Amino acid sequence: MSARISVDLESPVPPYEQIRGQVSALAASGVLSPGDRLPTIRMLAADLGVAPGTVARAYKELEAEGTVTAMRRRGTVIAPPRPDAAPAHAIPPELTAAVENLVTLARRHGISGPALLHLMGTAMRSSPGDEAPTATTLEQ
Repeated sequence: MSARISVDLESPVPPYEQIRGQVSALAASGVLSPGDRLPTIRMLAADLGVAPGTVARAYKELEAEGTVTAMRRRGTVIAPPRPDAAPAHAIPPELTAAVENLVTLARRHGISGPALLHLMGTAMRSSPGDEAPTATTLEQ
């Protein structure tokens, strides 16, 4: 699984948040299923070249949001969906993959997170047939 997760140390987004976001997206898109085990903190930290505390914080945040469950002696696993959560099919896997590819491409070209959000907001507002979404605080 660590092959699907990457950390961009040049990004303004903290590494723990990059890990949390990617694991969350993989779980939401169905790439990771309930019961799937995540790598140990030390293993993922070594694979990504970050401190174990960084991965531990990401796992703790994932557990707080209900994406994973930490089980003694069995490791950290993807949690079953909560009854109040949106259906898994709400975000198509191809959309998640397209967004991940867009972020990777933007980073490769040196586009900052706020600049990418601004571009996305502009694209959303100019999309025919949609109501104009309100600007986020990051776009203002």
